[in-house]
Amino acid sequence: MKVTEHFRNADKTLFSFEVLPPLKGENVRNLFNHIDPLMEFKPPFIDVTYHREEYVYKHRENGLLEKITTRKRPGTVGICAAIQNNYKVDTVPHLICGGFTKEETENALIDLHFLGIDNVLVLRGDCVKSEQRFVPEPGGHNYATELIEQVVCMNHGHYLDDEIPSNSGTDFCVGVAGYPEKHFEAPNLKSDLRWLKKKVEMGAEYIVTQMFFDNQKYFDFVNLCREAGINVPILPGLKPLTTKSQLSLLPSLFHIEIPCDLADAVDACTDNKAAAQVGVEWAIQQSKELMEFGVPCLHFYSMGKSESVRKVAEQLF
Repeated sequence: MKVTEHFRNADKTLFSFEVLPPLKGENVRNLFNHIDPLMEFKPPFIDVTYHREEYVYKHRENGLLEKITTRKRPGTVGICAAIQNNYKVDTVPHLICGGFTKEETENALIDLHFLGIDNVLVLRGDCVKSEQRFVPEPGGHNYATELIEQVVCMNHGHYLDDEIPSNSGTDFCVGVAGYPEKHFEAPNLKSDLRWLKKKVEMGAEYIVTQMFFDNQKYFDFVNLCREAGINVPILPGLKPLTTKSQLSLLPSLFHIEIPCDLADAVDACTDNKAAAQVGVEWAIQQSKELMEFGVPCLHFYSMGKSESVRKVAEQLF
């Protein structure tokens, strides 16, 4: 079922979360051990992130450098299939530009369609650690808008291979990312919203926000979206803080602000256990306020750890 159909059929705020594919060498049971504690809250769908290949340079005896491709996690397509088979729940695979050609993207979409997966979250993706800025794969997409166009074309039966019959189109529901504190590469929020509106006009049917810790930023973002004519559902992305170090890590990685009250409370904790409890209590209050606002779904970034998300969810659902 499509994500937007879940919203239309619901009479209350839904619960969903995002998982990371396990590290290379781990089996699927490791992932299920993370998902199992959250299934009692009946998520209608689970997001699965996509991790591009990276590369390192190794010195050889001849003095030259050899580029070595590395991949730390198994593929998202297989993970989605495993989750749907085990839990009978819809999955939302993330689809990214970085590291993939148009042909590879089409092949992934064909596999997803064959497996009965109805949703994709379309993202440009981040640059690899060894690059200063995002560099598209040769023969790939530079922007999320280009990737959306490819998905929509396939929905209409138009493939890269013109010999594929046009009556065998896909039917993906497309989600995109939104940034209440603006994307860090955008010159300003107005410019960021203009591109977000273009994504919706091209076929995006819902928006999931970057994590935030100040609900007012989400409320203001929604109001600005509506004023700009962006009227699709906007899911708030949430993450309970779990360690003291996240006070500096999360703003650095995701270009977000942490409110002074939350930062002071976590900073005053003597250990990570106390910090995690502060994070849970903050996320519960955030969630209650968002539910009163009428959000269609609370979407949690679990980052491979379910305990704090479970503690929040059991107070809400």
